[in-house]
Amino acid sequence: MNLSPTEIERLTIFMAAEHARKLRTAGIALSHPEAVALIADEMLFSARRGLTYEVIVDTASRLLTTDDVEPGVASMVEFVAVEASFSEGTKMVIVFRPIEQGQKPVADQLEPGELIVPDGDIELNAGRAAITIEVLNTGDRDIQVRSHSHFFETNRALDFDRAAAFGYRLDVRSGGGERFEPGLRKTVTLVPMAGARIVRGQAGLTNGPLDDPDVRRRAFAAASSFGYRGI
Repeated sequence: MNLSPTEIERLTIFMAAEHARKLRTAGIALSHPEAVALIADEMLFSARRGLTYEVIVDTASRLLTTDDVEPGVASMVEFVAVEASFSEGTKMVIVFRPIEQGQKPVADQLEPGELIVPDGDIELNAGRAAITIEVLNTGDRDIQVRSHSHFFETNRALDFDRAAAFGYRLDVRSGGGERFEPGLRKTVTLVPMAGARIVRGQAGLTNGPLDDPDVRRRAFAAASSFGYRGI
């Protein structure tokens, strides 16, 4: 019997789902992978039975409640998506928030992945010597720069003092950023990059320790040769 990778994955889901069904029958609360496997298996099976997309989604959303799973699992399963085989071909089927509130009350508890912070304000980048620079987008479309970007290496259409920005990044929260619209000037605040101060990748201009004079010289030469504004 020769099985394709998709068929092997299908059997893996089935075996995990059977394990979950055995636990559920014994009254044992399901973990995250067990709950996902059970829901996914029922969705795939329903598609093979010829049920419609709408019926599959409705059925999957009523399979489990918080009574059936371990604490915190329901909030972890934001959606379950499977590539199901229908008579007309393969289609993606997605059910969102499939584990609903059960009959038993859910105790006030911490959720997996929840961030716990002290009361009051948290100062970002405390103690770092910030600078402000003016940036002009000379391009024809919006340019988004994220918090982790070495600002010196941002889009070549941004015109600003790149020498001053070498070794700096935006003074924003992690994951945040700034948007620069075409033809408009914008003033932003930058802070020195911390840690080991080694930049790899990005635009490929630095690729080394920020405090190494030779690395800085090569980065400036590369930026100039590639036509970066403000260099």
